[in-house]
Amino acid sequence: MTAVRQRKGIKATEVSEESVFHEKNWKLTGKTLAGGKLWKKLSLIVGGIVGITLGILTSVYVATLHENDLWFSNIKEVEREISFRTECGLYYSYYKQMLQAPSIQLGLHRLMFDNKTESMRTINILERMNVYQEVFLSILYRVFHMNNFFEPVYFYIYTLFSLQAVYVAALYVTSWLLSGTWLSGVLAAFWYITNRTDTTRVEFTIPLRENWALPFFAVQIAAITFLFRSHLRPTHERLTLLAVFISTFLFSLAWQFNQFMLLIQALVLFTLDCLDLLPRGKVTWIYIIQVASLLLVCLLQFFNSMIVGSLLISFNLSTLLARKLQNNLKTGGFFSRLGKLFLHILLVLCLTFLVNNFIKKVLNLESDEHIFKFLKAKFGFGATRDFDANLYLCEEAFGLLPFNTFTRLSGTLVFYAYIFVLLVMTITSAVVAFQNLSGSVNNKPADKLQKCITLLKPGVAYNLVHTILFGLLALSTMRMKYLWTSHICVFAASGLCSCDMWGLILRFVHLYTPQRFWPGVMAELSELREFYDPDTVELMNWIKSNTPKKSVIAGSMQLLAGVKLCTGRILTNHPHYEDKSLRERTKQVYQVYAKRSPEEVHRILRSFGTDFVILEDSICYERRHSRGCRLRDLLDIANGHTMDGPGENDPDLKHSPHPRFCEEIKRDLPSYTMYFAKVFQNKTFHVYKLARHKKTM
Repeated sequence: MTAVRQRKGIKATEVSEESVFHEKNWKLTGKTLAGGKLWKKLSLIVGGIVGITLGILTSVYVATLHENDLWFSNIKEVEREISFRTECGLYYSYYKQMLQAPSIQLGLHRLMFDNKTESMRTINILERMNVYQEVFLSILYRVFHMNNFFEPVYFYIYTLFSLQAVYVAALYVTSWLLSGTWLSGVLAAFWYITNRTDTTRVEFTIPLRENWALPFFAVQIAAITFLFRSHLRPTHERLTLLAVFISTFLFSLAWQFNQFMLLIQALVLFTLDCLDLLPRGKVTWIYIIQVASLLLVCLLQFFNSMIVGSLLISFNLSTLLARKLQNNLKTGGFFSRLGKLFLHILLVLCLTFLVNNFIKKVLNLESDEHIFKFLKAKFGFGATRDFDANLYLCEEAFGLLPFNTFTRLSGTLVFYAYIFVLLVMTITSAVVAFQNLSGSVNNKPADKLQKCITLLKPGVAYNLVHTILFGLLALSTMRMKYLWTSHICVFAASGLCSCDMWGLILRFVHLYTPQRFWPGVMAELSELREFYDPDTVELMNWIKSNTPKKSVIAGSMQLLAGVKLCTGRILTNHPHYEDKSLRERTKQVYQVYAKRSPEEVHRILRSFGTDFVILEDSICYERRHSRGCRLRDLLDIANGHTMDGPGENDPDLKHSPHPRFCEEIKRDLPSYTMYFAKVFQNKTFHVYKLARHKKTM
């Protein structure tokens, strides 16, 4: 059983076309005062130093929390590796594999022709998974002889913690760009740190793909915000577009969910473009950059077909095509434009559907079908018995955002500030959008609306709709909250520190009490604990000492990622779930927790070349989920069997003629021992060796 316990002997602390566009939506006011340029340069230098300092402090802060929580410097190497849970351990294993290879070339070859991750199969890891970051780090470690300075694991985790400095610096810059003062960046960084529980989980899920990707996504948002500034010089605009491209590419390369996040971003741009709130030329460039980045990632991932069949590519191509077909969207009166917009949206959606289906038919794509089944079931478009969809539905991380999230965010006042700023900006955007659609901005003096229109610069408009759409994503899927909560800090801080809101700040500043938060930060830093999971450590040590190196091991996805990392043994399945054949294989391996006969289970496992199978009591006797969401229940439903325990069953489900395998095998009955021999057991795990041939009783 995994636990984080208090350290022994230590007491815990208790406690362009653009210029015309811009002139239509706002007017720059004010004159440069004497010495203004000097003051501006000085402010830029000071603000830059403050931003870099805050980023570094955040990096040190999360690194300290990680050390305090696990006592990472003191625990054994196997315990360090076990602390990389589920797919985290799987990704780190490829970094370890590259370092252990005799040469970089041979390491790359072994990744491209891997036969240890999935038994009886040879797969290309670089195609199937987003592990180029591990490859890059391992090459850096070898080329620059970093072993003279760091252990491999420390070089890895310190790189991730350093990316937190980039993350916070990008949030700082975005808030600064939106408000015009770096003080808002300080406030955004402060809120990010004090709301750490809800803004990041890097200190305990270090190798997770989002921890690599989100810093680059934050850089991309900062670059887009700068791109939408008025009167950019051509050189500055080209450099900013380059920054958008590089950050988008790195974000896409680092995370398998890139296409879905970029699709939401494309919807943000599409919405604002339809409402005439963004300069069309720059929006077009971002569409092109998104598609180019994904196609480049597709190339690096050996033409990964899931990327080509993504909705983002279909949507962006459809949007650009629809523009050519409808080039008179911004003419006519209010109702005329509304009608044209409706037809335009309908055309884009139809084209997206047709293009995407055409691509999937031609390439015979099915890798992402489980995601759409999950979404269909999640949003009430019919119940499903699909095992993969239910596996997601029953996970807390894919459920609705818990209400206590808002309680925590309110405790640091960021949520109150966010709601206030969001309300003001939403009303402002509605007024400006109405004026744009009705054409009254061109016909009437803007004096009456100037105060509202000044607030809604294109960068502000983009971040407004960005925070709304990603907020809806977070509300529907808790795992995606980290895309939204960090932006809450940026948006709230930039709104409060905007020049037009200084009067409001003076009224509300008495609510800001640093003493309320500082003790909490210091308490976290002084809380000293250690990683403690003796059962898993014992299991990993047993596997390394008592099984052949080419043994094939079956078990749960989460556990097997650690098995590969700690022992290097061959797996039957793993947590990287974006492959249809692997999902079907995982479902078959999980029959050890279903009501199946020993003959059936043995046949299934041996079909994957399994030598040993690991059974976990925490799954067999699971109590974490309610009835209907336990893994054994999902398997029973998928197999057409009734579920255990009190409660109703669907009328078409039948009683299984066999008892539950994971329970019955522990009775050591002859019908089981002829196929499975127990070779290891502790309080948590039971390991059985499979008979190669059927024995006679």
